[in-house]
Amino acid sequence: MIFEYDKIVIGSSLKALLFAFNNRLPLVFTKPTRPFRFDYLNPDLDLSFLKLENVEFFFQTFGEILTFGLPKEELWERLLFFLSLDGKVPFSNLCKSMRLQENTIICSNEYAKIAEINFQICYFFGDQNCSGVKEKRVVNPTYICYDWIAFNRGGKHNIDHIQMQDDFVNEVWFYSSDRIDGNTPVKDACVVSRIKKEDILDFDFSETMARFKLISEMETRGMKGVFNGYGPTGKPKHYKFRTTTITRTKCREKEASWEEQDAIKIPKLKEQDLLKDLPSACVGYDRFLKYL
Repeated sequence: MIFEYDKIVIGSSLKALLFAFNNRLPLVFTKPTRPFRFDYLNPDLDLSFLKLENVEFFFQTFGEILTFGLPKEELWERLLFFLSLDGKVPFSNLCKSMRLQENTIICSNEYAKIAEINFQICYFFGDQNCSGVKEKRVVNPTYICYDWIAFNRGGKHNIDHIQMQDDFVNEVWFYSSDRIDGNTPVKDACVVSRIKKEDILDFDFSETMARFKLISEMETRGMKGVFNGYGPTGKPKHYKFRTTTITRTKCREKEASWEEQDAIKIPKLKEQDLLKDLPSACVGYDRFLKYL
């Protein structure tokens, strides 16, 4: 199968989707790159033109309440939905690897080539399974590590977020546990750290140490486990927190930089600028928006 496009976008980040949506360009990728679960939009951003209500979310911390808008993931899903309806996501999730070769993208699944795309200009936003674009070398880059931690005991409290000064265990997001059905009061945690590539495999920066430091930070701030009666002196006793690691995910802190070629452009655009262009871009999607 051979496709012919004047311009095409490679990537699946929020910036890639915003760029493709604003310019009504086809989009291809090998693996969807969803925004981080706790990345939020500005609460003042109007998204009514996309039939999205930018509701406010409030997070309890120590001493103040943080206010955010809609999760970026919801905007990401809405943009991908409209691009798909408009026929701008030709392969959906069927493409598993891509190879750029001059003015052609060769797309394959797990077994064989499924299509070729001929183009004049390709806007490249990055794709982990795409070859043919040379990445500029960065010495010892920093990675953002997300350690997802389950609370088997002591997960009931009213704190939603903790901010620290250290790069390792820099912030903690508490959320209603996904392991339990319904809107449970039991909270699990996502610990966010910034770790150099050379330290990723060091035990001092491991998932286990992140879990230990999380508990230490909670206890330092006066958080306690389940009440366990009173001691001989009448002092309240509490069980220790009990936790287990669910998983660790990571990504580069700064977007990778690639070398431009004659037909491959690397857009240097800010997310905020792309968001400002959304209202005018939505005019081209009225035939879909009117049914929402």
